[in-house]
Amino acid sequence: MNKKSIENSKDSDLAGSLNAIRRAAKRARQVAAQTGTALIVRHGDQIDRVTFPEHDILPKQTA
Repeated sequence: MNKKSIENSKDSDLAGSLNAIRRAAKRARQVAAQTGTALIVRHGDQIDRVTFPEHDILPKQTA
């Protein structure tokens, strides 16, 4: 198995894929908080249902 960091790949799409996955996960947490739904997350062999209170995820809006 290759132990090199994916961010150092010569393929620019591959190098940027980790950041894209992180952005997608952040957006999924935001949508879950806004809609009051849970995310199903896998940690190794364990599967968890995770809820995100809206006030913990969304930036505070000033009036």
